[in-house]
Amino acid sequence: MTASKQKGFKKVLKTLDMTLFTVCAIIVIDTLAASASIGASTISWWILTLVLFFIPYGLVTAELGTTYTEQGGLYVWIKRAFGEKWAARSTWYYWINVALWMPSVYILFAGMFAQMFFPEMSLWTQIIIGIVMTWITVWIGTITLEAGKWVPNIGAFIKAAIMLVLGVGGIVYAMRNGVANDLSLTAMLPSWDAGLAFLPVIVYNFMGFELMSGAAEEMENPGKDILSAILTAGALIAFFYILATVGILLALPLDQLGLVSGIIDTLKAILGDSAIGSIAVTILGIGALYTFLANMVTWSMGANRTAAEASNEGELPAVFGKLHPVNKTPVGAYLITGIVSTLVLVIYGFMAGSNEELFWSLFAFSSIIFLLPYLALFPAFLKLRREDAAIKRPFQVPGGLGLATVIAVVCEIFILQAILFFIWVPGQPVDWAYATPVLTGIVVTIILGEVLLWGSKR
Repeated sequence: MTASKQKGFKKVLKTLDMTLFTVCAIIVIDTLAASASIGASTISWWILTLVLFFIPYGLVTAELGTTYTEQGGLYVWIKRAFGEKWAARSTWYYWINVALWMPSVYILFAGMFAQMFFPEMSLWTQIIIGIVMTWITVWIGTITLEAGKWVPNIGAFIKAAIMLVLGVGGIVYAMRNGVANDLSLTAMLPSWDAGLAFLPVIVYNFMGFELMSGAAEEMENPGKDILSAILTAGALIAFFYILATVGILLALPLDQLGLVSGIIDTLKAILGDSAIGSIAVTILGIGALYTFLANMVTWSMGANRTAAEASNEGELPAVFGKLHPVNKTPVGAYLITGIVSTLVLVIYGFMAGSNEELFWSLFAFSSIIFLLPYLALFPAFLKLRREDAAIKRPFQVPGGLGLATVIAVVCEIFILQAILFFIWVPGQPVDWAYATPVLTGIVVTIILGEVLLWGSKR
């Protein structure tokens, strides 16, 4: 009997499901305004990051995902390379990131909802909305994967539609009204200025290829389908991100581009303030709100399954491994995700002065935690390539060990700079009023993880 049958997993994910799942996971509309805030040079940063990081990272995860097809993805790869302790530690960061990221996504959700329908809504009312959305996500995550997968599948199509409207609409707007920002070749060259505060968002926006491997034993043919999904999804993701960013910069001046309000403001500029335009903005705005839910459903599906697998191996507390008796979904990990997200929303609500400040503090904090496991991913790829060379690889990064080493080193540098730039902007003094709560949250998260891992081994 196969492991997947022993655990009760049904093979319900087809190539199209995995492609849409990956598109939905990686395309994040909620941070599009932040990446565009860099200005015209964001276009060159997108292209540089695409060539030097996104494509190599996709190839690395395609090799690992098609070679090691056990449930757990990132956890399994790091465990094979560096052992149980580092695998459990990385899985903790990977899982807790979703519980910490969820508050920032749903604060943005509430802020956009308020902007569209209730402009005077208080911050605490928005926090309550964030808590409600958190528990809706938990509920969706505990139903069957066969049913739950349709949330990200539909989300992928809605994200593509919004990206097309932003991109094509921005071009049409510029042809009629002129360009809102300087997009000359000189302006688009990479620059080292205050805009670099948002440079790590571009790296962050490209992460997520490995997520579907968390449900590898629920795929029909992971050894074949993972590569196809990564190649197709990667091409779509790169196209939509660059198109939408250009559209935003064509239609909305930088000094009017808010982190929370930027997407709706851009749609209003593109579609106008006529009755039809207002209806279209409302429809697309509701679609954007749905994509925030789809984001969290997608990431929690992968991260909670990864945590459950680590728990089953005794490397995270047993509660993480508790499965729904019928649906075989990681109900224990989901419930803890909901509790952590709720607590973070309330705690940071007392610390932040505005919706935008709360969003960015939560986002930066969760993003740094999110990036930590990737510091182990690329060394794990190299070690497995060297020490596990005898295993059959349906796909292998071309160029031999030499090119694989270069790719891994460059990807590692991108992750390190993203972590650093979330705290400090080159050429600027450290803003300790912002950095202190972010760093405090990181330290507390790391210590809590070590305590949990020690307790699990006990």
